[in-house]
Amino acid sequence: MKTALLLGTMLGTLALGSTPVLAQDASSDTTAKIEALEAQVQQLTQSINELKTAQAAAPVPAAATEPASTASSSTPATPAPTAASSEDGKLPGWLEGTTIGGKGYLNLSTIHQVSDGTKTATNGTQAELKRFYISVDHTFSDIFSADLTTDVRYGSNGLTNDDSVYVKKAYLQARFAPELWVRLGAADLPWVPYVEGVYNYRFVENTLIDRTKYGTSADWGVHVGGTLAHGLVGYQVSAVSGEGYKTLERKTDTIDLEGRLDVHPIKGLALAVGGYDGKLGKSNATLADSATPYRAKRFDALASYVQGPVRVGVEYFSAWDWAVTSKDQTTGWSAFGSYAVSPKLALFGRYDWVDPTRDSVPQAKENYYDFGVDYTGVKNIDIALVYKRDEADDIAMATSNGTIGGTDEGTYDEFGVWTQFKF
Repeated sequence: MKTALLLGTMLGTLALGSTPVLAQDASSDTTAKIEALEAQVQQLTQSINELKTAQAAAPVPAAATEPASTASSSTPATPAPTAASSEDGKLPGWLEGTTIGGKGYLNLSTIHQVSDGTKTATNGTQAELKRFYISVDHTFSDIFSADLTTDVRYGSNGLTNDDSVYVKKAYLQARFAPELWVRLGAADLPWVPYVEGVYNYRFVENTLIDRTKYGTSADWGVHVGGTLAHGLVGYQVSAVSGEGYKTLERKTDTIDLEGRLDVHPIKGLALAVGGYDGKLGKSNATLADSATPYRAKRFDALASYVQGPVRVGVEYFSAWDWAVTSKDQTTGWSAFGSYAVSPKLALFGRYDWVDPTRDSVPQAKENYYDFGVDYTGVKNIDIALVYKRDEADDIAMATSNGTIGGTDEGTYDEFGVWTQFKF
């Protein structure tokens, strides 16, 4: 600013002083005027240079720097990089590419259960932890990654005092393209997790074949899957031990197979079929073939539509010789749906029908249903008010809610609040 003012003043003076000179006879004193003009320009240039030199040498005034005592406490100074952090803010070493998450199912409910006219020990009101998963995922490269997911178990339907933390999933994955990934270890099986993703209310109840113990969600083995045609077709095939994720021991000499193929012809619509074949981990070299003469087989089918506030689906299964020691057939189907009346509130319901022993006890039947309202006003938290009922006639049937029924009949009623939280 000072330079500009000085330059303006000197140029103004030069202009005013030169006006009368230019008005004189140009032929008489041209040389003198040029010499005077050069002298004034030289003087102006020298003054500017002196001013710049003086400004560069001057110290910064103390008022230009804010004292530490007046700095805002809400804006801490940025610390220098240390061994625990890198220049770009990323985590160092093995922590880069690592994520930690979790999911839990908690409920507070009242149960009223009767078996052959007698109340069972599960009756009463209690809080219960159904699941608590902790997952650690790490990415090694664009191809390789790993997952470890733990789970907890407290008792068996409230009747025992055992508690344990165990591995639900532990696998190394190689993802070569969307069309092909391979997992080695304990990982999701093709059917149950897929249906859970469509159903959306696993925290309230297991899906059909998981609830009735004709399938499980994970197992140890090799798993191959992917999507084709830009997501139009999906598939997964798993070669597993057949004992489920809670058992890790080499005591079976057979390999079980489970697979799924799903297609998505239009937006929101999914059609899937699947199947299972194997010995369920019950065959080994020390047993005679006559001990497990049959192979367990299962056929699965699902049709679903998920679009906007609407979510509906129908699942069907048929299983043969599931005990692998005797011949029998089981069939069942499930219809479920939900409707979001607002972004934070949804109504949902479900009905299951199962014929558990079609050959040996044809009159045995099981009917299950539930309905409720789900509130999702807080991110990653579901709070649902739910009523459940299960009826089993002429059979004591193992389910995710314990053994339902008896020699004659049995009923199971439960009412309460179910929650799901994720992080």
